[in-house]
Amino acid sequence: MAARPDILCIGSVLWDLIGRSPDRMRLGADVPGRITRQPGGVAMNIAATLRRLGFTPALLTAIGRDAEGDELVAACDRLGLVTAHVHRPPEMPTDRYLAVEGANGLVAAIADARTLEAAGARILAPLEDGTLASAEAPWAGPVALDGNLTAALLAEIAASPLFAAADLRLAPASPGKAERLRPLLGHPRATLYVNLEEAGLLLGDRPPAAPEAAAALRARGVARVLVTDGGRAAALADGEGVLAALPPEVAVARVTGAGDAFLAAHIAAERRGAGRAEALAAALAAAADHVSGVSA
Repeated sequence: MAARPDILCIGSVLWDLIGRSPDRMRLGADVPGRITRQPGGVAMNIAATLRRLGFTPALLTAIGRDAEGDELVAACDRLGLVTAHVHRPPEMPTDRYLAVEGANGLVAAIADARTLEAAGARILAPLEDGTLASAEAPWAGPVALDGNLTAALLAEIAASPLFAAADLRLAPASPGKAERLRPLLGHPRATLYVNLEEAGLLLGDRPPAAPEAAAALRARGVARVLVTDGGRAAALADGEGVLAALPPEVAVARVTGAGDAFLAAHIAAERRGAGRAEALAAALAAAADHVSGVSA
C-alpha cells in the first residue's frame, strides 16, 4: 500500500540529459565537457528535495509505459517518492529534457513533454475519485504545480473545486512557459515562484530588480510572489509588504534545477513554522547549495 503523501507535486517527471562545460560558451560552440542522465523535471526535482527534507511527496504526472519509463519510476521509488498515482499511458514515450550549460549559465534547453501534455486532466484522477481526495473533500495540503502542464489544464485547475482548499505553489518551469500560469495568478491561495526574466514576461515590462518585480506582480493581483535574480537580491511580496534578501555567494557548478530547490526549501521551511525572513533565507541557501554542487 502506498504511503499517504503530505504534499503533491504535479507536472513534469522525465529524464534530464545535461551537457556541462567548465568553459564559457557561445552559440555554435563545440567544447569538451560531461553529459549526464538523471531523473528530472520540475515536479520530480521539487519532490526529491522535499523528500530529503523529511516530507512524503506524491507525484501526479504521466510517464510512458516503456523501458525508459519503467527505469524512471524505479529511480523515483528509490528516492522515496510516492509513484502509485502516476498515469502510465501505453504506446507513449517517456518525456525528456535536454540542456547545455557552460560557465556562463544555461546556453539552451529543450523540454519534450509530449506525454504529459497529451495526458491532460487524466493525471488528476486521484484527486477526484477518492484515492487522494474528491470534489466533496478536496485536497487541503500543499500542491506544487509546474508550467509544463498545458495552458488548458492550468486554466481548468484555476477554477476547479478539486483545488479549492489547496495551498498552491506555482513554478513556471521556464521563461517560455511562464505565461501558461496566467489563469492562476489571481488565485487567493496561490504562491508564485519566478525568476526576474519570467516576472518580466508576466508583467510585459522587465523591472530592474527582484523587489520591483515582486511589488509589481503583487499590484497585479498575485496573492504572494517570490522573485529570484541569480546572485542578486531575491524578494518576497505579500500582504505584509516586500522583503528582500541576498543569496549566499557561491561558485556556480550547475544551473538546472536551482529554482526547484528554492521552491521546495521554501515550502519545507514554512511547513515547519518558519517566518517570512527565515523561510526566504532557507530557500536561498538551498538554491546556493544546488548551484554550487553541494546538494545531490
